Amino acid sequence: MARPRKPLLSRDRIVEAAGALVDAEGLEAVSTRRLAAALGVSGPSLYNHFRTKDAILEAVADAVSARVDLSMFDAVGGPDGNAAGAGGTGRCDGDGDGHGDGDGGARRDWREALHAWAHSYRDALADHPNIVPVLARGPGRRPAGLRLADAVFGAMTEAGWPPAHATRIGALMRYFILGSAVASFARGFVDDEAAYDPVDYPHLGQAHLLAERRREVDEGAFETGLTALLDGLSLQYEALREPRT
Repeated sequence: MARPRKPLLSRDRIVEAAGALVDAEGLEAVSTRRLAAALGVSGPSLYNHFRTKDAILEAVADAVSARVDLSMFDAVGGPDGNAAGAGGTGRCDGDGDGHGDGDGGARRDWREALHAWAHSYRDALADHPNIVPVLARGPGRRPAGLRLADAVFGAMTEAGWPPAHATRIGALMRYFILGSAVASFARGFVDDEAAYDPVDYPHLGQAHLLAERRREVDEGAFETGLTALLDGLSLQYEALREPRT
């Protein structure tokens, strides 16, 4: 009887195994030796697919980015009500100011798109928080990371934001979302009531309850911050759309 064949080594198998290690033990757990053992192969065989450990971690990070939903940006319309399309120019009118004309009816669209995307992005990171430091470096040459950046920038320029502002929006959204995924605010408080002596901390009498309400607190904080961020952007958008005198 022929022996069962081992599954062929592939980039996808390496990334999956490395991702499992990162999720379970953190970035430092990933090594050629650990991956080779997990995959049942020799260490040198990994170099046929990845030249360095950093390249493996970059691929793990990109696999997480690929889970983020970008479909909401397809429906973002410009100030004239037209939907954004692939290969858009980022200009919504012919006067060169990047603001577009019309009644601003698409403003809800870009806000809703950013809101939905932010939640999808945070959900992906919440499942894999240990990879956030790699993602925080920026997209580099990662295909999924670049598609994400392209989708946000393209949708914002199609909605009427000038390119410079669209760039800043992409940056500030990334700062906000990645920051929220680094650690839990609520989990930072111990669940021991005695730790919060009212003499020293008169306003922390309920702090010991935060840890058990982590999901409610952290998700509520994210939504509060996201709403405030989008409200502030809306004010800037209105100011940019005001007729120049």
